[in-house]
Amino acid sequence: MTPFDTENTDRLLSTTRSVRRRLDFDRPVDPNVLRECVRLAAYAPNASNAQDWRWVVVTDPELRAAIADHYLAGIVPPMQENLDRRRADGDSAGVRHSEAVLYLAERFHEVPALVIPCIRGQLDPDLDFAWTASLFGSILPAVWSFQLALHSRGLASTFTTAHLLAADEVAALLDIPDDYLQMCLIPVAYLRGDDLKPPVRRDPDEIIAWNSWA
Repeated sequence: MTPFDTENTDRLLSTTRSVRRRLDFDRPVDPNVLRECVRLAAYAPNASNAQDWRWVVVTDPELRAAIADHYLAGIVPPMQENLDRRRADGDSAGVRHSEAVLYLAERFHEVPALVIPCIRGQLDPDLDFAWTASLFGSILPAVWSFQLALHSRGLASTFTTAHLLAADEVAALLDIPDDYLQMCLIPVAYLRGDDLKPPVRRDPDEIIAWNSWA
């Protein structure tokens, strides 16, 4: 196998991160770019190569506004509590994070494209957890590939889940069938400003356990 140009792939992998404050709300996202990113995402591994997924792309302003209302209702109360607690604790990094989440929530209806990856299946508490892991593992790699493809084309995104607190209402709004699960909601827009820089992460030696947990 011919090795990839690791300088570029490493830069892509280390700078694809959640973006909230630098989304360009004014620049439309070309549907063909979204289609190309979904095409690339479909190469991700999934159980039995079933590809039982659908990608609901929402660009209609009224639908975006309706989804934004559900997102606001789900994220603002707990995040405001987090913000107040982090301010009281003097957690400056936590404060920045909470403020960024609330900033995006307030402007969620302005995001040019909202993408909801869905997969056929249902959660059943009576089933062994392995089946749930298999279900999630059949779409989450594709979601990440989608976000990598976006970033490689100058777009930004973030993985959000607050709308799932009103999943039934959003499903009714978008005519999502009962046998499909919404996995997340990805706001997509072009990135404003310069390239993203790698975030601070723990050293690998702090998080790797060789051969046993101890």
